[in-house]
Order: sequence, then structure tokens, then C-alpha cells
Amino acid sequence: MATIIPFRGLRYNPDKISDLSQVVTPPYDVIDDIAQARYYAQHPANVIRLELGLTYPQDTATNNRYSRANHYLEKWLEEEVLIPEPQPSLYLYEQEYTVKGKRMIRTGLVTGLKVEPYESGVVLPHEETLSKPKADRLQLMRATRSNFSSIFGLYFDPHQEVAQLLRGEIKGQPPVIDIIDEAGEAHRIWVIQNRSVIDRVVKFFQEKQIYIADGHHRYETALEYAQEMQEQGQAGYDYILTTLVNVYDPGLLVLPTHRVVGNLSDFSIRSIQERLTDLFEIQECGSLGDLPQLMTRLEEQREHHVFGMAADEYLYLISLKDWEKAAALLPAERSSSWKALDVAILDNLILDNILGIGEAQRRSQENLAYSRSEEWVIDQIKNRNYQLGFLLNPTQVKEIIDVAQARDKMPQKSTYFYPKLITGLIINKLDI
Repeated sequence: MATIIPFRGLRYNPDKISDLSQVVTPPYDVIDDIAQARYYAQHPANVIRLELGLTYPQDTATNNRYSRANHYLEKWLEEEVLIPEPQPSLYLYEQEYTVKGKRMIRTGLVTGLKVEPYESGVVLPHEETLSKPKADRLQLMRATRSNFSSIFGLYFDPHQEVAQLLRGEIKGQPPVIDIIDEAGEAHRIWVIQNRSVIDRVVKFFQEKQIYIADGHHRYETALEYAQEMQEQGQAGYDYILTTLVNVYDPGLLVLPTHRVVGNLSDFSIRSIQERLTDLFEIQECGSLGDLPQLMTRLEEQREHHVFGMAADEYLYLISLKDWEKAAALLPAERSSSWKALDVAILDNLILDNILGIGEAQRRSQENLAYSRSEEWVIDQIKNRNYQLGFLLNPTQVKEIIDVAQARDKMPQKSTYFYPKLITGLIINKLDI
């Protein structure tokens, strides 16, 4: 079902850029203003100038961050700061990282993925998108005809066929890119140009669906851009830079996104506990310093819809009593897979029904903040910056796939695939 192609990726010229770590960045959507300025100052050829350029008060319709991105791109191509691959290629991408003292390696295939409407069932999303980020990315694509950040897709390969093919091809070869980024994570790239291997990988994906893990805004933007170009009679613009990772890859990791709640009027932990008891059992689990034990209990009981709660000086374990009763209170139009998500239960039955933080308020984050760090959550409660903290188990990959197959969308801040794909290792210029 899925159509992938090799492509002539643009890569930084090692003869011009001696330290590649100085010109790459995280994806644009996790870069704040301070980081943006830092990357600008780090190196004159940093990919930030292409991916997330600065804006100025004097910008016009013809001189703006998008036109400047194209100027830099053309200039760097002319000066051979960026050079295209001699022939269409696939790329093996390894990321080596550490989580809680454990060293892990995630392996991906970097390719061009044909964009198709979700209705075709070939590429499936799992989360909602917003119009503003898509408008921004569309203007950048129109100006540069390029993808700078890869989307992140998942596929099923229980027998590791693709990994075995690619690793067999690169055996004994050093990577063409081997860097350590600012987070201490390793990134390694190998180029695959053997036509026989490429053909076998392309054929493998003709029987596969792709599930978007990260990059929904970029995917939908690429689809809109492809439709625009097709209407103009221009073909070949219907592929997007994509890194595909096997669901069975041992390095695939999803982290939880915890919540803290503040600015609640008439806040009373006793009142909240009383309201929770209709659907949940509540157990006190010690003081804020007993966080490690609470996190262990969460993991041990993850199949039973459990949450950690921090309030005042104490920690609590909250367990759902009856899923069917809870599911009846969730939006009727949602699938059973969606209703079984911990984040759906927390957001709707606790944040909304009990605390009065509805979907609009969750989007605006007036009463709410998010973090991947449970220690950060505890610090916020300890320092009285927020009134309540909620700790979750990570959403499982199977749950994400189930929701996507049900043609449903995950609640906001449901998943955080870690680590992020780095930007600037390989660029996809669509008109090469």
C-alpha cells in the first residue's frame, strides 16, 4: 500500500563543515526563541536559517523568513556547503541515547514517502492538528520546495526484514555521518545505493500501512502542497522526507507527558478527593519524596488505568474502579480504543468533569502545564507553583496503532516519542 522512493538527499559538505553538530538542530516545533537565537549564533550555515528563520518588523510579502530561507538554500548549494547525493538513495539512521541509565539504539529508514489522503487508509494519523503551524510550513514549502525536518512514521515488521536487509548492506562500512548532539545523543547515517536492496525495501512497503508518530502538521502540509503543484501541472512533489521505524524496534520509546494544574479557585484537596471516589479508588502513598516508589507502583499496575496525584505534601495512587462505567461518561462518538486511553480518562473525567478544565482550556493551557519529567512535576507542587500534579504511565505503541486503525485521534499531549529526529542531517529538495 505505502509507496516509498529513494531520493537525492542534500547533505552538508564535510570539506566545508568540519563539525556537523554545529549546524543541526532539533525539529522546529520544539525550538523556542532563546534556542533559535542560539542556533543562529552557533554557525553561519546552521539549518535554523532554513527551518525556522527569524522574523523582522520590516518583513514584506517578498522579503521574509521564507524568502530568506530559499536565498540561503540556493546560496549554500551554489557554494557547495550543501551537496546533493550523486544518485537516489535510501538512508539507515541510528540514534543512540540514554534513558534512566539505560543505553538504547533506535534504527530508522530515511526515505521519500508518497503523501496520500488519510481516507485512503495507507497513511494514518493519531492526533489532531492546528491550522496556524500548517500555514507556516506551507509558506516555507512554497518558497523552498524542500523538506528540512523529517516526519516520523511507524510500520510493522515483526521479522526485522528491512533492518536485516539494510544492515547486511552496510556491514563493515563506517557511517557517512557520525555526530553527538547537544543532548549527548549519537546520530549515525549510512547511505544505501544498491539498486537491488532498494528495490526489495520498496517492494516490502507496498504491503504496509504507515502510522504517523510525529509530524502530522508537516504531513498534511505536504499533502496540500502536492495538490497545489498537481493543479499547476507539476508532478513529483507528492513525496515527503520520512524516517520509518519498525514497531518492533527495541529502541522505540514513548515517554509519558505529565500534567500540573493551577489557578483553581476555592481549591480543596479534600473536596477533590470526595468527588474522585465516585469513579476512582484513592490511596495515600507517602510524601512528595516517595516519588520513586509511586512510579514503580504505576508501572506495576499500568493495565488498570492508574494515575499518580501530587497535592500539598502528599502523593496518591488513583485507580479506576469500573472502566465500563467510566467509558459511558466519555464522548459517545469516540472509539473504544480511544476510551481505553489513560490520557482520555484523565483529561475528560478528572480535568474536565471534576476540575472544570475543558478542552478549550486545555488547549489554551491557562490552568495547565505539561512535562515529561516527574521530578519537575513534584518540584512545581513543592514550590507551590501549581496546586495539583498528575503522573501517568506512557501510552503504549499498540494503543496508538489501535486508535489510528479506528480512524480516531489521540487527546492532546498523549505521546512523546523520544528522542526527536534531528534536523539538518539530510534535506529533501523536491525539484532536484
